[in-house]
Amino acid sequence: MNLIKAGSISALSILLMVFGSFAVHAQTTQLRVATFNASFDRQEAGQLSKEMQSGNVPQIERVAEIIQRVAPDVLLITEFDNDGEGKDQQVMKDFLKNYLARSYNHSTPIAYPYFYLVATNTGKLTKVDRNGDGKLSLPMDSYGFGTFHGQYAFAVLSQYPLLTDEQRTFQTFLWKNMPNAVLPDAKLGSGKGDYFSKEVLSDFRLSSKNHLDLPIDINGKRLHLLAMHPTPPVFDGPEDRNGRRNHDEIRLFADYISLDPANSSYLVDDQGNRGGLSQDARFVLMGDFNADPIDGDSFQASINQLLNHPRVHKETAIGSRVPQSAGGQQYRTSKSVKGESRFWTHVYPLRLDYVLPSSNVEVIKSGVFWPAKGSKLRYLVEDEAGNQAKQVSSDHRLVWVDIKL
Repeated sequence: MNLIKAGSISALSILLMVFGSFAVHAQTTQLRVATFNASFDRQEAGQLSKEMQSGNVPQIERVAEIIQRVAPDVLLITEFDNDGEGKDQQVMKDFLKNYLARSYNHSTPIAYPYFYLVATNTGKLTKVDRNGDGKLSLPMDSYGFGTFHGQYAFAVLSQYPLLTDEQRTFQTFLWKNMPNAVLPDAKLGSGKGDYFSKEVLSDFRLSSKNHLDLPIDINGKRLHLLAMHPTPPVFDGPEDRNGRRNHDEIRLFADYISLDPANSSYLVDDQGNRGGLSQDARFVLMGDFNADPIDGDSFQASINQLLNHPRVHKETAIGSRVPQSAGGQQYRTSKSVKGESRFWTHVYPLRLDYVLPSSNVEVIKSGVFWPAKGSKLRYLVEDEAGNQAKQVSSDHRLVWVDIKL
């Protein structure tokens, strides 16, 4: 029997349409990407490992439940102590087994088959006496502030394969090697950038923790996770050394994704590769950037280097898809701030935590996990005494964005 007739849709055409539609559908993946400063920083090396092994620390349990309630497919956790080099994986295995695999208040346990602990500069001794006291000691003589190597590190959890063999990191990149770096001045306003001696700058790494480009295989499509946790722009003097460092840490990734290769040509990663990210790459910038676009102590509104970047998805940066919450909108503070409370991600209150997809990624929706007063999940961010900071779960809030590839 002849199935092909003039003026009609053939069976072959129908099959092509059906399977063609299926192929298009199969190639589209929607996923939730999130960042969470979980306040898993501890005062002593090994303390977090003991708490993860015990499986019964209330603060960690509430953080685990928050992750379960949001259920990100890809999650960056900042302030997750490790051994400094990310080699001892037991602390993460225990978190997965003893916390995330358990149910809390009828929550659904969550498993992540892939994870990565990132090497960090925090608590790693420099080679040069940075504060001039005649000795090398922590935390003041560390590449990134920390009382032990590995404090304030960060980690990645994923439902999709992490292509760690193809990662790029900028842990050892020197601040002085950034063209037109905003190095602090010994005499304010001189523009000489001579607050630090040449000897100190010869060993001064820009990244306070690390800058990571980690490709992820999302059903055959590549998504670059660009993760960082710049130093807070405070705890310094009028020279604003931390504020300026925060600015240039953020600038590193702004240059890395620049549309002009000349802007990233100076960048040399720890693997010896030069330059930035390819112009057609899909990416998502995530982390606690310690920078608010309106309030706080940032140097020259440092976060705007990314929020106004042509390769960053405008809607999630400054538009209608900026992550927000009802809990943040209700938050009251005695501090003088101008920013919109619905966008806050920290109890200071400030917008510090970001998930910024590239402009070539479709954004579906977004949010900040900050349950409103009266919500049945309010206990995850506020205790009976009204505390909403680290003693409950974290002083930061989990930020998520749903994207489609």
